[in-house]
Amino acid sequence: MKRHLCTLVLALTALTQSFAQSSSPYKTSFKVDAPVTALGMGLSGLGLYLMQQKDPFTETEAMNLSKDDVNSFDRFSAGNHSASAKKVSDVMLYSSIAAPALLLIDQDISQNAGQMLALYIETMSVTGTLFTMGSAALPRTRPLVYDKSGAVPLSEKTRANAQNSFFAGHTAAVSTMTFFTAKVFHDYNPDSPARPYVWAGAALIPATVGYLRLEAGKHFLSDNILGFGVGAAVGILVPQLHKVNSNISLAPAAIPIQGESVDGVALSYKF
Repeated sequence: MKRHLCTLVLALTALTQSFAQSSSPYKTSFKVDAPVTALGMGLSGLGLYLMQQKDPFTETEAMNLSKDDVNSFDRFSAGNHSASAKKVSDVMLYSSIAAPALLLIDQDISQNAGQMLALYIETMSVTGTLFTMGSAALPRTRPLVYDKSGAVPLSEKTRANAQNSFFAGHTAAVSTMTFFTAKVFHDYNPDSPARPYVWAGAALIPATVGYLRLEAGKHFLSDNILGFGVGAAVGILVPQLHKVNSNISLAPAAIPIQGESVDGVALSYKF
């Protein structure tokens, strides 16, 4: 695992450094982006492992669950279970992975394809960390577990995965992909009349995924709202942090720890 991670980081470094950045609105650096990406991927893997270690319900506990245990804001969806909605949401998730590839139609962006790929992977690693570590730390029962019709098998209710409702990973991932795509298009095309439509599409697609996950009984409304917000924030913020002459930026820094200086990454804001 470590060997594959190092190989990927080195590949990203080569991509970031080998493409000219003169026409790019972004600035990337191996000293900053490689550690952030590696850390994000490592924490995502750890979070995913911890998600799988949750204590599942016993059969008795699952059978005794009541919708009244759910807060009033989310209670309307307790018991939802749609296999077709789940399948469509999965298709939309996997299809959205390639969304940033549409940016390569733009000649300026295609000339900086390596840099864009590095930024995309870094962005997804940040979302992956927030989702997996958040879900691992805060177990929440999925809506489908509250089904009383018998349509949801008891074996499904007593899996560790049934405790992963918080927060909506599909929605967060798709939101990150679409808002990252819209942000890059926006920064490369400041005068394009298509920008409002690109942003509208960036919001509509993850909102649809969130609705499908709600219908599938995988997540409550609040889980989807949070997933949408986290994904959108990361998809916009990571490229913004890399913008040339941006007020906020990431940069290499010597961090004092117990009297010694350790190489690290610092977030700065210029007033």
